[in-house]
Amino acid sequence: MHERDNSSYGESKKTSTMTFRIDENVLNILRSESERNQVTLNSLVNQLLKRYVEWDMYEPKVGLIPIAKPIVVELFSKMSKEDISNMAKKIGKDVVHDIALFMKNKMDLDSFLSWFETRMTSSLTETNHTVQDGYHVYVLKHELGENWSLYHKIVIELLFNEIFNKTVNVTVSNTTIRFRFRA
Repeated sequence: MHERDNSSYGESKKTSTMTFRIDENVLNILRSESERNQVTLNSLVNQLLKRYVEWDMYEPKVGLIPIAKPIVVELFSKMSKEDISNMAKKIGKDVVHDIALFMKNKMDLDSFLSWFETRMTSSLTETNHTVQDGYHVYVLKHELGENWSLYHKIVIELLFNEIFNKTVNVTVSNTTIRFRFRA
């Protein structure tokens, strides 16, 4: 194993060179995927390993299950706004808190936001984070409907108000969730 400090390249992360034996069929699929996404094979493998250590290895441990988008849309669309609100208040905040705490080993605003971005990315939700005039602004684009947005709006507000003691402004639509808070 060879380690290299990339701090001279403007990065603070060390890299290591290792040799692995990979099934030839798997390697061929990875090469095709890297070409399709116009990234190096090295970058793709690093992305896959990062996703594994940040998300995939925790999913079964915290009780998460993969579920198809059409099923989520159908389930959430059948619920009333009151049912969505009750679910978010009754279990949503605590479930999100406990999962984020387990996966990040602490529950402060930075660790939550890191977890949240990883969660949204893993659920195929597009996430955009910017800082504007001293405010952090997150915009999430999804195709899961108004009730999915409402559920997350309530959970985000509860976490920010009750756990982080911060004011947050959350606006939602059928396909977006936007939240904004002072840095």
